[in-house]
Amino acid sequence: MKNIGKFLLTVGAILTPAIANAADKKGNVEEGKKLYAQFCSNCHGAMGKGDGPAAAVLNPKPADHSDAAKMCEITDDILFKVIKDGGASIGKSPVMPAWGPQLKDDQKVQDLVAFVRSLNVKGCKGKAGGGDKKKEPEKKK
Repeated sequence: MKNIGKFLLTVGAILTPAIANAADKKGNVEEGKKLYAQFCSNCHGAMGKGDGPAAAVLNPKPADHSDAAKMCEITDDILFKVIKDGGASIGKSPVMPAWGPQLKDDQKVQDLVAFVRSLNVKGCKGKAGGGDKKKEPEKKK
């Protein structure tokens, strides 16, 4: 029994910093909103409906971030990758730029993910966008 107790203490000591780091990676919706206005709204629109001023000339059209049916199928990890590395990084539109070089900070990308999630007012309970499943989006053909 003593060995089990020592083992659990050791595991706890190892996992505590990892859990704390994961908690630090949560995005700030208000900061994300400011970044979204600066980097995303020209294509996706202020409310994320894919109706920004540049959307009229884009093919394919920008994603509608308020569309629960679509957004709930995409994990936060995938949103993070698309924002940071661009649409082509996951086989989607190369028109979606990689914002990582301009943002220069993964926390800013997390903030954008948090704001994008806030645009889906219906929520994603029990779905990928709710953090329960890992599902890759369908690749563009």
